[in-house]
Formats: sequence, structure tokens, C-alpha cells
Amino acid sequence: MTTETDLTPAPSPQSPIVLRAIMVIGIALSLFQLWAAGVYPLGLFFQRPIHLGFILVLCFLIYPAFGRDRPRGMLGWVIDGPLILAGIAAGTWVPLNIDTIANQIFPRQIDVWMGILTMIVVLEGARRAVGLGMSIIGVVFIAYAFAGSRGELPFIADWMPGILNHRGYSLDRVASQMTLGAEGIFGIPLGVAATFVFIFVLFGAFLEVTGAGKFFIDLAYAATGRQRGGPAKAAVIASAGMGSISGSAIANVVTTGAFTIPLMKKLGYRPAQAGGIEAAASTGGQIMPPLMGAGAFLMSEFTRVPYVEIVLVSIFPALLYFGVVYLLVHIAAVKQGMTGLPADELPRTREVLATGWHFLLPLVALMALLVAGYSPMRVGFYAILSIVAAASARALWTFFASGPSMAGFLTLCRRGLALTLEALELGARNAVAVSMACAVAGIIVGVVGLTGLGLKFSAMMIAFSGGNLVLALILVVIASLILGMGLPVTAAYIVLIILVGPALTEEFGIPLLIAHLLVFWYSQDSNVTPPVALAGFAGAAIAGSKPMETSVQAWKYAKGLYLIPLFMVFNEEIILGGPIPIVLWSGAIAILGLVAFAAVLEAFLWGPMQLWMRLLLMPGIVALFWPSLTIEIAGAALVVALLSLNWAQARRERGQAPVTP
Repeated sequence: MTTETDLTPAPSPQSPIVLRAIMVIGIALSLFQLWAAGVYPLGLFFQRPIHLGFILVLCFLIYPAFGRDRPRGMLGWVIDGPLILAGIAAGTWVPLNIDTIANQIFPRQIDVWMGILTMIVVLEGARRAVGLGMSIIGVVFIAYAFAGSRGELPFIADWMPGILNHRGYSLDRVASQMTLGAEGIFGIPLGVAATFVFIFVLFGAFLEVTGAGKFFIDLAYAATGRQRGGPAKAAVIASAGMGSISGSAIANVVTTGAFTIPLMKKLGYRPAQAGGIEAAASTGGQIMPPLMGAGAFLMSEFTRVPYVEIVLVSIFPALLYFGVVYLLVHIAAVKQGMTGLPADELPRTREVLATGWHFLLPLVALMALLVAGYSPMRVGFYAILSIVAAASARALWTFFASGPSMAGFLTLCRRGLALTLEALELGARNAVAVSMACAVAGIIVGVVGLTGLGLKFSAMMIAFSGGNLVLALILVVIASLILGMGLPVTAAYIVLIILVGPALTEEFGIPLLIAHLLVFWYSQDSNVTPPVALAGFAGAAIAGSKPMETSVQAWKYAKGLYLIPLFMVFNEEIILGGPIPIVLWSGAIAILGLVAFAAVLEAFLWGPMQLWMRLLLMPGIVALFWPSLTIEIAGAALVVALLSLNWAQARRERGQAPVTP
């Protein structure tokens, strides 16, 4: 499970000693995590600080002081050397002094200074690994904690609305809150990153180095390549498959897009269209079970809902999202008169499965262990063992089938060891950005808990929306987009749910799990929504198109990202369950509404759709969201009638030959 930022800048030339240090420390971190996950679980005040210490050291080695595209130089080492030492100190201070810290009433001055040092290195590490926006938000929240009559910066209170004012806190109190308890840097966000997230990042790294990505892409091409717009449909399916192991929109774009975007352009899609389709499909990687980025693990911790339950209820919404993208891709292909690729240019399904079927075993094992009730951390540990076992068994089978020899066996062992070490290092590298984001998110959580900001923000949200749920949801969308401009998806979700979650659940009556899913889905919009569409920009780089034009296309194809959460809110049965007829009805109108919306957007379904028909469809779609069964039935009848009329017109225009969507 790679992160949103780990694949962006090309690494600068580092000295061999630094590269070797990164490799050794990365492997050591991965082995430590495996040991803690499957052999000897550690307490939170050991696991989290030690994890953070490793991550900080890796961060300052991977991201030099003056950027990855410039040599570090002597001045760089003068800056980075003390930061690396400070990172080690931040990671070891609490574990080494846990007995003293746990038994003292007031913190020692040395503990306060270590807290200040930890905050500084975390903010600087996040600036390098995640971006300046993350660190600025962390600093703003710390400054907010100092604002107030008893705080270090009382004058800030004069600039704030009265509803945001609080008593203010001293440096000692804030530093203690951040590093001497479980409500700051070492709180839930870093805890999730240090346990569940890392182990699945490592699982994704093992799948990546063993060739699982190519297997999923080839399988998607074999399944859809002959259809109209085949490469675009393959992008959708491959992104769903890759999403189950990566959970990162940008990682999906650069892996699947390297194959799908050139073929889409060859087939007739415009470059911006091809890049946008890939970005929209890849965004689904973060909402596709079983991994869903880091979101499912964080959601489980925040809501106390079992991880496997979150995975199960997320399957149908994720399928709806990919279904909408698939339908829009199909409509575009039909409108432009595209055909599929020749059979001789496509892999054969039987051959793909014959060479890569073993990649399905770890995913099956993962789901089976989750359903059996194992903890996510232990599931990740066994899933890694299963991919190692499956890859080793496949390699040994090939070795013995091709004529065994001692030299060949030694070569096989060396390659296996090299791939294992590569995966261990890659997993640690890929975890740096998400762990740094979660550490700063811990600062935000700590300040919110200290100052009561969550309740204050909820009161502001209610005031601005006037108690209207639709306006409140629009405010959530706007806030998620603004946060997404400076934060990765995981951090945006954490910040947003802390601020708006209480209002959504307590004031507007949205069930807790649905509120979290709503915020998590809306936190993805920075991947595809201009002006900052990270996945869209990645797709534009591969497609050779204009970034903003590509982002507009991505935004268009990812419309399910906005509509499906609304169905969750107004049709709770989709997530929470209920009487089977009601659940089936809610699922049916969700599908119907999304199909109708795609038709309105493209002015085409079975055939061209006239303007008057599109205008009539809009109130029908709105009625499908209405919290009234009578209005829903009326809306469904209107939508079905209009879509049927479009089908009849298209059939008439093409003779009496059947038309398939």
C-alpha cells in the first residue's frame, strides 16, 4: 500500500553510503514491524515511539535538506545530522523512561524539552515527506493551543471569533499533551500507521516486487481488451485490482497508467481523456476493499467497528463507483465509434492465470483470515508469509520443471533473498509519508482534545448550514477539497472527521459509520478535482496532456465519488442493513440513479439523448435521494420511463436490431 507522495519526485543521486544506510534502516524497520506484528506484540508506548524514530531517520536520509533533486553537501549534513540524532532521541526517549513518566504527577523539564524537540522534528519531517501544507496546518493548531489569556500567545485570541476562544495553554502543557500520553503525536493516527498500515504497506511491497501488478493488468486486458474502449475498461478493472493491494491513487496511475494510457490514445481517446479516465479509475483504489488505503484501519479505530465489517459494507459502494466509471468509459467509446483491440495484441486469460494464479492466494488468505476474526495486524503478518510462500513455491516449481542444477538453485536463492530485501526496504520507504502525515495528525488530534475545538467547529458548521443537512454536506465537500490541496488523503480524512464528525452524528443524526465513510469518500476528491488534482496531474504526465484539462476529465469521470456518499446518507440500509426488500430497493435505486446521472452527463445512453429528456431526468434523480419512499418510487418511475424511451428511440434509429449498453 503505497502512499500519495512516495512516487512523485525522482530521487536525487545519493552517496552509496547513504543508500546503504537507507536500505539497512528500512530493512531493520520492516523486520521490527514483522516481529511486533506476528511474534511479540508491544505496548503502544514502545511500538509507536520506536516506529516514529525509525521513520524520522529514514525521512531525513531520503529527503535531504535542500530537496531530493539537489546534492546534500556539507551544509546539508550540518542540518540533517542533528535532525537524524533528534529523530533517534524522539523515538527512544519515552520507551527508555516509561516507568518514570508513568509514575510522575508533573512532567520533568527534560520531558518538556524532549516534547518540544519531538514536535519540531515531526513538523520538519512532514514538510519534507508530505509537503509544506501539512506542517503549516500543524503549526496553526499549535498556535491555536497557545492562544488565550493563559497561553503563550494570548494576542492571537483577539483575532479569532468569540466561539473559537479558549483559556490558552502553556508550552509545558502543550509539549506534555503531545508526547507524554496517547492523545498527541503517539495517539490513534500514528498508532494505526505503526501497526495496521505499515504491515499492509509491506504486504503491498511484497506483491509489487513479485510481479502482482503486471498480473492484474494483464488479467484486465484479457477480460476487456476486445470490447469497445477495451484499454479504458481494462484501466478500470486493473485499478480495482491494484487498489486491493496498493490503496493509493497516484501509485495506481503510475503503474496501470503506464500501460493503459498509451493504448487508450492509440484507440482514439484524446490524451486528456485517457489521463482523466486513468486518474478517476485509480482514485477508486483508496475506496476498494480490502485495504482502502489507511482509511479502513483508521475508521475501525475511531468507530470501534471491526475492520472486517467495514470492509464488507464498503464492497457495494466501491463496486458502484467502478461501475459508474466503467459506464462512462463505455458511453464515450460508443459515441466515438471505437472498437476493441485485435485478439493477437491481447494476452489470453488462460495463459495469464496459468503464470500468475498464485498471486490470488494471498488475497484469498487475507480475506479468509479477516472473516475468521484475526486482528488486522496478525492478518497482515500471515498475508506476507503467504505471498512469500506462494512466490517461493512458484519459483521452485519452475526451477524443477526446467531442469534442476546446483548453480541454478544458488542463483534462485540469491534472487529470492534479493527480492525479499528489496520488498523490506520498499515497504519501509513507502511508509514514510503516511507515517509522517499521521504523526502531524496526532498533533491536530491532541490540540482538538485539549481545547475542545471539535465542538466549537461543530457549532460553527450548524450555524453556517442553518441546520440544513444538504448545506452541511456541501460544507463538508468544500472543506475536504480545501484540506486536500495541502494534505494527503489520509491526513485530510483524519482532520475533517475530527472537526465535522461530532456535528454530523450528534446534530444531523447521521450514524457514526456512515459519517466516517462520507468524510473518507469526500477526502478523495483532491485526487480528481481541479485546481489540485494529484492523480489527474500524474495521468497528464503520462498522457502528455495539459494537467488542468486532464483534471477536468478526471473530475467528470469520478462523479460517483460525490453521489454515492449521498446515497449512504439518505439510504442508510446500503451500509447498516435492514429488511431485505428495503436493502434491495435502496441498492436498485442507487444503481438507477447513477446510470441516469451518467446519461445526463454524457447526453447519451442507448443513443443520443435530447435536451428535454436530460432536463426531466434531473428531478427524477433528485427524487431518488429523497428520504421518502413515495417520492423515491415516483422518481424511479420517471427515470425508468425516460431511459426506456431513449432505448426505444435508439432501437428505432438503428432498425430493429437489439441495442446493448
